[in-house]
Amino acid sequence: MSTVGSAPKAPGGNATLAGRRVARVGFGAMHLAGGHGRPAPEPESAIAMMRSAVDEGVNHIDTAQFYAAGRCNELIRDALAPYPEDLVLVSKVGAEHDDQAGLVLAQRPEQLRASVEANLATLGVERLDVVNLRRADAPPGLLAEGDQVVDLDGQLAELIALRDEGKIGSIGLSHVSAEQLRHALPAGIVCVQNAYSVLDRTSGPVLDVCREHDIAWVPFFPLGSAFPNFPKVTAHPAVTEAAASLGVTPAQVGLAWLLATYAHTLLIPGTVDPAHMKENLAAGDVHLDRKTIDTLDGIAASAG
Repeated sequence: MSTVGSAPKAPGGNATLAGRRVARVGFGAMHLAGGHGRPAPEPESAIAMMRSAVDEGVNHIDTAQFYAAGRCNELIRDALAPYPEDLVLVSKVGAEHDDQAGLVLAQRPEQLRASVEANLATLGVERLDVVNLRRADAPPGLLAEGDQVVDLDGQLAELIALRDEGKIGSIGLSHVSAEQLRHALPAGIVCVQNAYSVLDRTSGPVLDVCREHDIAWVPFFPLGSAFPNFPKVTAHPAVTEAAASLGVTPAQVGLAWLLATYAHTLLIPGTVDPAHMKENLAAGDVHLDRKTIDTLDGIAASAG
């Protein structure tokens, strides 16, 4: 672990999240325990990679109790506890892992509270720095139905109560519309996680609201995803051509474009490959000139 006096350079430079100074390139823990068709790495490998990420300057880690039924949280705890003072742990609520059904929604206020408590326990902390509410109103992913169709105000009230109790520090949103974000602003929203990439600008109106209010923007699926209608950024000719001209990888171009679009963009790329992790962090050093940015700006597969 890094020591005082040898603090590494912050990957991508610095920005602010919930009043805390964080590196703009962080780490997403979702794949640490496998799943989504990916094999789980050996625990020792996952732990070593997490420690390496922190040694490289990462101090923003995104996780959730429903990732591998808490196993990702346990790996983070094994790797990093006692946690560095500058580390910002961000979790997500709105779903849970059911032993029979797998991932299921958990949108009701009492379920949000239970998810927060479970995150606290597996991470071994008394307070979560940020908790993102993952809504389920539109695809991709699980869609709310029955008793899982829950009013946003009731959810926010529960999270505000948890914040007042000191169990969470700040509130974020995930998978929301611009209208929902505007409605939630009085709750003190510090960040938004929505799908967004050089090829998918559907959430552009949400990003516009974040710009208006200096809210941190944390795009997921930054390079596309396995879901239908999410094309692979790394396969687009304009991206591969830019990568070749710069001597970097297509993935680094896709990530660098996101950093260039908004000063409060924070990236949380995830991987189980240590070399890939270092490649992601190095994307923070990739400079795209104006011509390249203009070219990439013009290739969106969809625009919101």
